[in-house]
Amino acid sequence: MAQAPTPPERVDQLDLRARPYDHPDARHLTAELYREQFDRYGFADAPDDPSDDFTPPSGLFLVAYEDEKPCACGGIHTHAPGVAEIKKLYVAPTHRRSGLGRRVLTALEDAARANGAKRIVLETGSRNVEALALYTRAGYHPIPAYRDRDASINRALAKDLATDGSTHQ
Repeated sequence: MAQAPTPPERVDQLDLRARPYDHPDARHLTAELYREQFDRYGFADAPDDPSDDFTPPSGLFLVAYEDEKPCACGGIHTHAPGVAEIKKLYVAPTHRRSGLGRRVLTALEDAARANGAKRIVLETGSRNVEALALYTRAGYHPIPAYRDRDASINRALAKDLATDGSTHQ
């Protein structure tokens, strides 16, 4: 039996870069996310969101690199005045359980806060227990669906940035 790859020990030393959503590394990672979600649920949202959703100043898309290889990503965009939405947060299997997902999430929260957001919303699947655990540990709480989605499959979560006690600026 093959042994699972060891996650990087120094996730804080991985390079986190803003990239256009249509950058080849972003497309590669979002295609991996799509395949994983399709395998898990039998369907998934296509990775072809409009790239302007993640264009500054109303959005941002980040890609994490280890030795110039893309290993995680995530985006944020303005959902409504004062509300940002996180989308396409993904960590490659080789880098899970390393804290990289939390690092990308924190960077996205910081960007939303810097852009004036007071609240962040997101959706994830009910079977995506790893993501649900990450978001819960990070202070997200369940909210009613904010999109027309199947509540037996999708979970909507939110975090109020103004009261999250964060020291990030």
